[in-house]
Amino acid sequence: MTSAATLNWNAQALWQRLQPLLPGLAIEVVARTDSTNTQLLERARRAGGDSSIQGSTPQGRRQGDAQPCLLVAEQQTRGRGSQGRIWHSAAGASLTFSVAMPLAPPSWSGLSLAVGLAIADALDPPVAGRPPDLGLKWPNDLLLLERPGLGRKLGGILIETVAVGHRRMAIIGIGLNVRPLALRDLDWGYACLEERWPELDAPAALAKVAPAVVEAVQRFEVGGLGPFLAGYARRDALAGHDVTTSLAEAAAGVADGIDEEGALWIRTPGGRHRLVSGQVGLRCKPGDSEPTEKASC
Repeated sequence: MTSAATLNWNAQALWQRLQPLLPGLAIEVVARTDSTNTQLLERARRAGGDSSIQGSTPQGRRQGDAQPCLLVAEQQTRGRGSQGRIWHSAAGASLTFSVAMPLAPPSWSGLSLAVGLAIADALDPPVAGRPPDLGLKWPNDLLLLERPGLGRKLGGILIETVAVGHRRMAIIGIGLNVRPLALRDLDWGYACLEERWPELDAPAALAKVAPAVVEAVQRFEVGGLGPFLAGYARRDALAGHDVTTSLAEAAAGVADGIDEEGALWIRTPGGRHRLVSGQVGLRCKPGDSEPTEKASC
């Protein structure tokens, strides 16, 4: 196992790959912070309408906070997931980072799905005739798939936006489990990269997924979620499963894919219904002893 003290993030090489996509980009790696999303949100808010670069270096701490930035923390003390949940991480066992970049898509709906697909494809490239190892659980989680059972949670995505002058910045937070951690009482269990890709430490995983995420976000800005739908369908972990939801008219049904706006379709005896936000759980069948697993937007 690689210790945090020996991690080589090779930020210069990563900056050289990303800078053509995000001019003005800064990459920062810190040993410890509360939350990379929180830090980048606060910087953007402080920057206000001033988007000038007031001196920055490829690996140095950002001085002009409204420009693109990739912030990596070897450990987060107050990592955040969806619905205010805590994201657990530990130095050397986790990859936690956020990307701040200006974005002006026609619609923001479904961005987390496009980001999730980009991460899954980067780590687990599609191979014709072979089922994927990584699945996507609407709206913002990655699962290490297994049968029987749906799978265990490998990673999550938290996307937030903030106004900076006349534009908006997207803060795209990503957490991936890299090595085993002794965590209990998790809704969807715990999975890590070491189980299928033991050669990947946190820096190697970052080098794979960060360029893929940036490219996917820029494609999403131009074409929305439509170009990602086929790829998402191949990895849709909920599709075909009996679920419960927080939607009154579809309290129970079968997950039936997503639409071009990122809403989850629920098929019921009374028809199909769109779940735009809310909670989804696997519906227990008679004889099941496992607790219902939950997903939330």
